[in-house]
Amino acid sequence: MQGFLYSIEEWLRVLHLTAVMAWMAGLMYLPRLFINHHQATLDGEAAKFFTAMERRLLKGIMTPSMIATWIFGILLLVAKPAYVSSGWFLVKILFVLGITGIHGFYSVATKKFAAGEKPRTEKFWRIINEAPFLFLIIILIMVLVKPF
Repeated sequence: MQGFLYSIEEWLRVLHLTAVMAWMAGLMYLPRLFINHHQATLDGEAAKFFTAMERRLLKGIMTPSMIATWIFGILLLVAKPAYVSSGWFLVKILFVLGITGIHGFYSVATKKFAAGEKPRTEKFWRIINEAPFLFLIIILIMVLVKPF
């Protein structure tokens, strides 16, 4: 299996990066929806609209993209297992786990907004909106520059 995966490594990388891009787009957009949802009247039409948008984004794009990112990433590791012992990879995986945690945090917040709550503040969502992007920059540095 390793030989086969190695032979299609470029395609695995394309699929992995495509999934990462879709996932990151969602992770950066969902907090913007939360900010707008915060401004909406409880049980108003806008709140219902944002609830539906948040759910569709999370379940239709973000979660499938996260799963695909992990699957194709693991397949790339099977193709090139030497990555696991690299310092850059260990830092990368820590930040990927961090982004996965942010995804879980957003998922919980989506459920709270759907239940009529307004978790955190607008300011919090404006600040946390930057976290996935900062994590992504560190991941890109690890993968492209390999400083360790």
